[in-house]
Amino acid sequence: MTRPAMRVFKSLLFVAFLSVPASWAQAGPEDGRHELQIWTGGGHGLNGSTSDSGLWNVGARYGWILTAPHGPGFLRGQFEYAVDVVPVFMVVQRGGTAYGFGLDPFALKWNFTKPRKVVPYFELGGGTLFTNDNVPPGTSRINFTSSGALGLHFLERKYNWSAELRFMHISNASLANLNPGINTLQLRLGFGRFTRSN
Repeated sequence: MTRPAMRVFKSLLFVAFLSVPASWAQAGPEDGRHELQIWTGGGHGLNGSTSDSGLWNVGARYGWILTAPHGPGFLRGQFEYAVDVVPVFMVVQRGGTAYGFGLDPFALKWNFTKPRKVVPYFELGGGTLFTNDNVPPGTSRINFTSSGALGLHFLERKYNWSAELRFMHISNASLANLNPGINTLQLRLGFGRFTRSN
């Protein structure tokens, strides 16, 4: 992500933070709740021979808030486990655009408990990516993804928005002779809600 894009992202987060009135705050991540979300993200390659690669994806998430709040001071939060299905995964690269489908069977997420209108979180996750063409070119149609993210939930009356910066590594884990991998930095935006099962 370029410096101007990073400045715009920070400005948007600041404006969004100021625009969420206290009266709009919904119940956020709480023990026994589930997270339902649709999201989209895009980014650019960071390293070497794949630095000119770009990607865009769209997915849906189902998450389980597994713990009550615990931890000291500003680290106090709740643990969430989530699964992402990614029906649209597009990689723009030299030699053409590859289209694919991803499944991330684990996302390990820590939702901080304060402040309540804006809930910061961090996440580690991973999964598998299947594409119609080799990613990167000359390698494999099956890749594995690992990622880490820092983000914010903006709670409204019923729904919430999220914005995050995500680092993702795409690699075939030496399934092919070549394994240059792609490191990307992405901006991801989501829309969803936290619900309690009956």
